[in-house]
Amino acid sequence: MVPTDRSQRFLRPEDVRLAARNGSLVGPTAGMANGFVQVNLVILPEEQANGFLRFCQANPKPCPVLAVSEPGARQCEVLGQDLDIARDVPSYRVYRNGKLASTLNDVSGVWRDDLVTFAIGCSFSFEYALLQNAVPVRHIEEERNVPMYKTSIALQPAGGFHGKMVVSMRPFRAKAAIRAIQITTRFPQTHGAPVHLGDPSLIGIQSLESPDYGDAVSVASNEVPVFWACGVTPQQVLMDSGIEFAITHTPGHMLVTDIPESQVALF
Repeated sequence: MVPTDRSQRFLRPEDVRLAARNGSLVGPTAGMANGFVQVNLVILPEEQANGFLRFCQANPKPCPVLAVSEPGARQCEVLGQDLDIARDVPSYRVYRNGKLASTLNDVSGVWRDDLVTFAIGCSFSFEYALLQNAVPVRHIEEERNVPMYKTSIALQPAGGFHGKMVVSMRPFRAKAAIRAIQITTRFPQTHGAPVHLGDPSLIGIQSLESPDYGDAVSVASNEVPVFWACGVTPQQVLMDSGIEFAITHTPGHMLVTDIPESQVALF
């Protein structure tokens, strides 16, 4: 859940990061620190980093890379000051041999000196632009995590990684859907324009009521479901590729950066 009162308390990026660091924030970050970029995290041993970078370059829609850290570094000045990658996310996932091994609120205890962090754009970053243009965002209205679904959309294999795309969904009436497409096209570094709208079965989704990640939201009979490439895609790819060790954020629990969203907009 994403309680509105919490969203209003965490107005600055550092508020979100420090709350995650001290354990007072453990839920999703949708609607928090509006106007600042939120990122997905993929943290891999340096041995796999070059291969993963090639995979991201081959699949920029679900994997737009905003920053890459030095091996072992828990800071990244591109993303923000007073930032600890191992503690400033409300919830992390640790994968071992392609399987989810644990969910932690702090990964400093499993951190390694060879780990490289990839910061990947997140669609939460364009939601403030939608709200500013009177385009409603259902999961924020309903105080839920965004619904995310596995699809049948094949990704381009590269660097030893392969799999299918994961998408996030937001429902709109037709006029608002058109406006949402126009607005999000301006943000290619946070997934950009949708990859699909309408019949979910055409991309392998059988039921909107049963997301693979996040929470289901209401979809009215006069609304169109609109689907964006999602930064949770790498988590599915890590499992499909059987990677020996990796750390990611828990879906919807993002690292909030000091980067203004205007810096990732085209105009």
